[in-house]
Parts: sequence; C-alpha cells; structure tokens
Amino acid sequence: MEIGIVGLPNVGKSTLFNALTKMQAPAENYPFCTIDPNVGVVTVPDTRLDRLAAIVHPKVVTPTAIRFVDIAGLVAGAHKGEGLGNKFLSHIREVDAILHVLRCFEDTQVVHVSSTVDPVRDAETIETELILSDLGTVGKRLDSIAKKSRTTNPELKAETDTLERLQKHLSDGRLANRFPTHAKEEQEIVDGLHLLTAKPMIYGANLKETGLKDAATHLQALKASADAKGYMVLPIAAKFEQELNALTEEERGMFLSEIGVDQGGLPRLVSACYRLLDLITFFTAGEKEVRAWTVRKGTTAPKAAGKIHTDIEKGFVRAEIVGYEELDSAGSYAKVREAGKMRIEGKEYLMRDGDVCYFKFTPTSG
Repeated sequence: MEIGIVGLPNVGKSTLFNALTKMQAPAENYPFCTIDPNVGVVTVPDTRLDRLAAIVHPKVVTPTAIRFVDIAGLVAGAHKGEGLGNKFLSHIREVDAILHVLRCFEDTQVVHVSSTVDPVRDAETIETELILSDLGTVGKRLDSIAKKSRTTNPELKAETDTLERLQKHLSDGRLANRFPTHAKEEQEIVDGLHLLTAKPMIYGANLKETGLKDAATHLQALKASADAKGYMVLPIAAKFEQELNALTEEERGMFLSEIGVDQGGLPRLVSACYRLLDLITFFTAGEKEVRAWTVRKGTTAPKAAGKIHTDIEKGFVRAEIVGYEELDSAGSYAKVREAGKMRIEGKEYLMRDGDVCYFKFTPTSG
C-alpha cells in the first residue's frame, strides 16, 4: 500500500513524513523545500503479532508495511506546469491513496503561501488542480476517439457518451470518485483513465498539539467541507508527533494522555488508510515465521495465498483457518483443534480480518 502525502507548500507534509517514517527529509520554512519525492517504508503496528509470536515461538516476526511518499508542494496552475506541477501530478498518479495535509493552525513564524490560514480554501485549490489535470486526460481520450469512426463501432460510441458525461461532471467542479456510473462497463472506462480525483483521499488536519483536544475553528470548518465530499478527516499534530519519536514508550504514553488521545498518529493513520482502501489483515503463524499480510475485503482464499507465493495460488487445495480471537483464547493450535474451531475453507472462501491461515496446495511444474 502506497500513500502519497500531498498539499500546498509549507503545510507540514515533510514534518509529518518524518514523524511517520522517522527519517530526516528536509522540512524548512519556505516553499518547494521538497523537490523529488521522499519515500519511507513504515511497518504497520499490530499487537496481534506479538500474541501470535507468544503462542507459536517463531524464529522471525514480520509485520506488513506501508510506503509513504512525500510529494512536492502544489500551487495554483500546477496542471499547466506552474511550480513543480507536472512532476507533482505524475507522482500522485502512482500512489494508491492520497493523504491531503491541510494546515489548521495559526503561526506567524511559519509562512503560508496564501498569507492566511484557510484549510477549506487550500483543499479546493489542490482539488481544482487535480480536476483540471483530469479534464486534460478525458479530453485527450475524447480527441483520440473522435479521429476514429464512431458510427461503425458501438463500443466507441458508448465510451464517448460516458466520457462526455464525465467531462461535464468534472467541469462542474466535482471529483471523479463521485461520478455515478450505471454499468460495470462504464466503471471500467473510468478506471482505465487512472484519474487523479478518482483516488481515495483522507484530509490530514495539521494542528498544534493543543488543537488535538480543542475545537479549533479551522478544524470544524474542514470537517464540514469533508462531510459534504464524503472524506475522512484525521486530526494530527505533525511537529508534536516528530517530537514524540525522541521519547521512551512510557514518556510517550504520558504525553498522549495529557493531550487527551490514547495513541500516536501512525496507528490512527494506518487504521484510517485501511478503512479508506477497504483492507484487512490475515496472518500466517508457524515455527519459522509469524507474518501479517494485507489484502482487500472480498479477496478469496486462493488470491490471498497468492500474496505469499503465486505457486500456492495456482496449486491451491484448501485453507485451514482459525480466527485470531479464537486462537488467542485457546492459547495453542492443539486446543483450537480439540475444540473443533479449526475451519477447512475452499476456493470460494472470502478472507476475514484476523484470519490465521495455513494454505494446502499442490506444487505445480513450470
């Protein structure tokens, strides 16, 4: 899973990136401090891994991971190449989801590119640029179709109709992820364009640490705007999160308690990203390794097995599965089997969050 951190210059993107990844990307008080994207891989915190390790005593424990990409700041006119626009937009196209960082705090020492703090305005600035870029993509496709004969190819006529509706939708200032499709074929046409505004997005409201418990005016305005668009808002204090990294676990817990939150920003962000992308975690747990794996909801057992190795998917026979809670309660595989809690699932089984799996397969040749 790859999350692109985007926003206007100087809103705290690189500071948040450093806090999440514990890296030292430049984070200065001037626009375009970040030019090329910084990339960091962060292990996903999951207490279930520790419990599984205590049960099976593996040689290795391997969590799943998220890649965060700190992308250069965007300015108005980016779709025409203003600032670092073209680079910025190409980097966004490569990520799975967008964490849109929006400044929600006042500080005369930190320059804002528009001189005043207004997260709703800032969100609209970036989304307008994404929409304009998408309009260019749709327009190019329509021009390509126009060069062919529409009357002799009914599929092209259907695509043209869909694209013209999409063009009108975007021109009205609406995002592609809110575009109503009436059939599977229409959705496939839209998906094939890889539009920027079709990507799932979370608003990261960058606050001072006091803003995490106070009803900040800027935060409330942003939440109202996000609700209308169907977006989640994640309040997070980027600078404070970075400072927390220098503390011990005990000290970190005390500070978080003082500001009224029960966990740091990374676990909350990971949880939000999982909900956004409709992801679940399953586990494999044996003497060699306890490991977490990430798949989308609705993934079948063979497809999940393919995350481990394609040969397991190709030769899939069955899956032996127990829910994490049941294994946790029983304390061992032996007791799970004694209680009849180990399930045998076939090719049509849809994976559930917390499934602990052993996949049986027939090795294939070639």
